[in-house]
Amino acid sequence: MADSMEVSSQSPGEEEQGGGGEGGGGSEMDAGGGLTDAQTEVLERCLHALKHAKNDSQTLAALLLITRLCPANQLDKPTLRRIFEAVGLNLPARLLVTAVRGNDHSGLPPHELLSLGTALLAALSTDPDMASHPQLLTTIPLLLGILANGPVSQQSPDCKVQSAESLNTESNPANLAKSAGEGVKREESKQKDDSSEANKESSSQQSSPSSKLDEAMAADCYQILTAVCALPRGPDQLLSRGAVPALCQAVEQNQTFSHEKGLALLGCLLSGKTKDKVWSKHPAELLDLLVRLSKDFCQAKDQPKLDMCAKLVQFLPPVGASLESEELKGVVTRVWGVLRPMLQAKLTPRQIGPILRLSACLLDLFGWELVGPPKFCCLLVNRACVEVRMGLEEPPGNELSPELQHTLTGCYRIMEAAIEQACCQGVPQTTTPPQSSISSLSLQQSRQVLGVLEEAFSALMYHLQQVDPSRYGDPFIFATFRSLCSWLAEETSCLKEEVTGLLPFLIGYCRSHLQGESPEQGLSDWMAEMSVREEGGTWTGKEALRYLLPALCHLSAEEGPRKVLLTLDTPALLVDFLSQCWSSLKGKSGVGSSRDPSMETACSALLNFTVTEPERVRKDPCFRALEALLSEALPVLVHKPHLLVLAANYCTLGLMIGRLKSAPSGEASQRRFFSAALRFLHGALDSGSSPGPVKVSLSWAESWDEAAELWRLGLQALGGCVRAQPWITTLVREEGWLKNTLTMLSQCSALPDQHTQGALEEALCAMAEQCPACKLEIGDMMRNDKGALSGMRNLKKSAGVK
Repeated sequence: MADSMEVSSQSPGEEEQGGGGEGGGGSEMDAGGGLTDAQTEVLERCLHALKHAKNDSQTLAALLLITRLCPANQLDKPTLRRIFEAVGLNLPARLLVTAVRGNDHSGLPPHELLSLGTALLAALSTDPDMASHPQLLTTIPLLLGILANGPVSQQSPDCKVQSAESLNTESNPANLAKSAGEGVKREESKQKDDSSEANKESSSQQSSPSSKLDEAMAADCYQILTAVCALPRGPDQLLSRGAVPALCQAVEQNQTFSHEKGLALLGCLLSGKTKDKVWSKHPAELLDLLVRLSKDFCQAKDQPKLDMCAKLVQFLPPVGASLESEELKGVVTRVWGVLRPMLQAKLTPRQIGPILRLSACLLDLFGWELVGPPKFCCLLVNRACVEVRMGLEEPPGNELSPELQHTLTGCYRIMEAAIEQACCQGVPQTTTPPQSSISSLSLQQSRQVLGVLEEAFSALMYHLQQVDPSRYGDPFIFATFRSLCSWLAEETSCLKEEVTGLLPFLIGYCRSHLQGESPEQGLSDWMAEMSVREEGGTWTGKEALRYLLPALCHLSAEEGPRKVLLTLDTPALLVDFLSQCWSSLKGKSGVGSSRDPSMETACSALLNFTVTEPERVRKDPCFRALEALLSEALPVLVHKPHLLVLAANYCTLGLMIGRLKSAPSGEASQRRFFSAALRFLHGALDSGSSPGPVKVSLSWAESWDEAAELWRLGLQALGGCVRAQPWITTLVREEGWLKNTLTMLSQCSALPDQHTQGALEEALCAMAEQCPACKLEIGDMMRNDKGALSGMRNLKKSAGVK
């Protein structure tokens, strides 16, 4: 107490000398950074008092002066570090706990303790090292409780703060503050003095909890939480300590700064990769908040309404969240009702951007169902396409601003949703679509939509033609590539020349990402921020090629584009993709349960090359690598019913390649593949069924629509393999495939369809022609003239049966 009283009564000159004696010197006089000379002088005396404080009371007296004298944003890092070293985080934490628990022996009213504790923590939190300190993190539940419930709660804090001790009351801290404050009066302006006295008087009058926070305390609390949120693991630290329910409650009760700072902090927690986690954990609270914000949005006027478009985007649930409640539908319907007149008005590019981004997010949630009448759907697509053309048809070298990139990304998603619907207009509807859906477009409207989409995608191709390989890691280039691929998946007949000319970029871009030549993490983070979701979850380099695969299926079937694809070594790219996917699949607990349609699509593209380019298949080393991959994978896939369609693709692709090779005897890997292929092909039909039409086996029934054509093509290819590599007939007999198939055909009255019968007959004819033993076995069965065998006339000729 003596030290503290002495500090407040010394003159500035004496204290400066004393500070020098203590080693403060001139360097310490500059420690305050943005402070005036008078503030710096008093600050040095307070720091001296802190350093030599003998108890909590003396520490509090010095801290009260510092918090009233120096705003946190005027203290530089070295000064904060000196305060931290002198005080530590234990004291401010105990101040908060003591205030919340309502300890009557602290010597200061609870509000004063809270004000001091939060102000000190706010100042210290401006240093990231202190913001990440475990002891500061333990105060988060207390701070959240203050923001949600008001300055003092009578409930015990639910956190791991060290148990509060009664503050040492040998000296009354209020008296110490008052005594020390006399020294400040000589240094501070009359305004600061009046403010300090008013604050002290106000604090002393608060004997009961208040439901409303004063602005200074609220600002300090938000400063601490915002500083924590900015840390690398900051959002997780806040989420694990109940930040979302508390902040939602603060907004609901309209607490101080809850809309200005609380919503901003919630927006940070709901951005990027944490959004899914937060919504899955707190759906009720966030939906209530969204309802409130949507009502505010509907009542807002002009510019505030435009500003709220960006805010609403943050608080919409993630796509795919199991939250399709009537309440959420009501929110989306209300927001569309406000957006319709806005989009029909005359808008500047800066005004239309937030509206289109919000529209894209609403489309992501409920598609076109709630958008409005067909005429408005056409308007929305048209405005998005116009923005894309205006934004992308700039001369090369003009950089797009981040804001424009975000707007165009939203437009891309509107276009993707439109192309998917517009291309389905010719497909018969199984159910009557709602009148508010784009599905109700007339034929003329549909053609108009396709026309503006074609112009917009032409602009995308123009923009991508200018892209240098050094920009392959640019997230906006990925968004543009992704959108174009969604169009190419549905439509490759339009702009065929432009599409073919863009193939070098498309293949080069995919190869760069697949081989890890472009940075992936930036793309992953940016996609999360833009709410662009991937089917497989975490971004990997394979995602770029996944988007292009449907288009490659179409393009590899056409001669002109296929020749260009071959010059770009596209088959090798596809084999590399399959190899990486298989390695990943194997690592998921012994071939995981998740089906990857992209692997099946890649097989389809390779199948096109195999059918149309036999010489390339025979000579290209990548097809030998593919054979090795298939011989490793198929024996495993045969035992994985959930991956049956992938197994059908692997089996058929391998057999189609095998028919182009000639080998007198099979290597071990080839024998392994063909053995697995024979077992797989045999499993499609139920040979144990009673007399009557043969049925598709139970294990194949669910996937038969997808796998049936592959199975038939595989049987035909098996016949080709037998003719090219006669040694396979030995395997056919050893594996029992021939015997089992003949037995089934003789017992059943008919096959599922004529195509199935033709495929089986072709395979059996090849065996009869290439293997005398097979011919004899087939002939013996056919002479009985039973079952489906009796109708196979070509097989009778091959087997020599009259």
